[in-house]
Amino acid sequence: MAVLKLCRDKLQNNYQHLDKVFKQHNIDWGIVTKLLCGNELFLKEVLALGIKEIHDSRVTNLRVIKEMAPEVQTVYIKPAPKKSIPDVVKYADVSFETEMETIKLLSEEAERQQKLHKIIIMIEMGDLREGVMGDDLLDFYAKVFQLPGISVIGLGANFNCLHGVMPTHDKLVQLCLYTQLIEAKFNINIPWISGGTSVTIPLLFNNQLPKRVNHFRVGEALFFGLNLFTGETFEGMYDDVFELETEIIELTEKPMVPSGMLAENPSGESFEIDESLYGKTSHRAILDIGLLDINPKFLLPKDESLSVIGASSDMLVVELGENLQDYKVGDVLKFNLRYMGALSILNSRYISKEVVGASF
Repeated sequence: MAVLKLCRDKLQNNYQHLDKVFKQHNIDWGIVTKLLCGNELFLKEVLALGIKEIHDSRVTNLRVIKEMAPEVQTVYIKPAPKKSIPDVVKYADVSFETEMETIKLLSEEAERQQKLHKIIIMIEMGDLREGVMGDDLLDFYAKVFQLPGISVIGLGANFNCLHGVMPTHDKLVQLCLYTQLIEAKFNINIPWISGGTSVTIPLLFNNQLPKRVNHFRVGEALFFGLNLFTGETFEGMYDDVFELETEIIELTEKPMVPSGMLAENPSGESFEIDESLYGKTSHRAILDIGLLDINPKFLLPKDESLSVIGASSDMLVVELGENLQDYKVGDVLKFNLRYMGALSILNSRYISKEVVGASF
């Protein structure tokens, strides 16, 4: 059976590296745990880091977190669906909101539950996912400001989530200016400008982050150490907090070219014959994992001499060439994962999950 392993000491290293940087810049931050899909074994490791704020996009995951650590501030990081509003108020201390009708319903529910529900108003900054348009922001806030049971604790923005629009100094300055306009007009203080996600961290390291941006929510950089501007690993951090182990269930020397009439496979893919490969063979391994668990493009073989050929629903085919490593049936091949690959694996009930490595 394939196994996904979380390396405890590497996770702790990455956390301490980020926490030190944020403290040096007086920045509050929370960990985005949506990647973990509510897995209690891995959530326990995250909570053990000492973080006081957890972000997630599923109410069911926030419920698990509240049950494990009631003192941790929970943040629901997308606008609340109407049917989920009672649970959002119950399990999320904070939510990201963009729709007036939704905030009115949150206000009513917060009154029913005798709670103060905090919100961060998300502003559209060019990536065209969620966000209030800048020209509408003052009128929008004026209406929210009057609602009971609601407290606006921040303005925020997302980057690189849909169309790949990257954060820049100028865009974040604009986010700060929106905050200043609201504070001046309504004579209030908005505690957080939440312009920071994993993709924004390079601006912080390069001293390009406006000082008023004082809140980050981080997932990918913590779990993968990834600089999303360069595609490289941040110095001092690990890119393999997660490691996937898969077993070889068949290993045979086979022709490199398929034979017979070709049509689309079940995934809708079509293949063209490379005539230069006729008569050539190579060793191919079949692994005990497939498309049901992960898209092969998100797999990074630890053995860089291997190449992933493709997958069916439950099996993955890997090219071994001449098999100079002398792999055999039953041997384990290890992979690093890209973010979306880890997300798929963590959402698969067919893949075992384990924690390895000692604590610091």
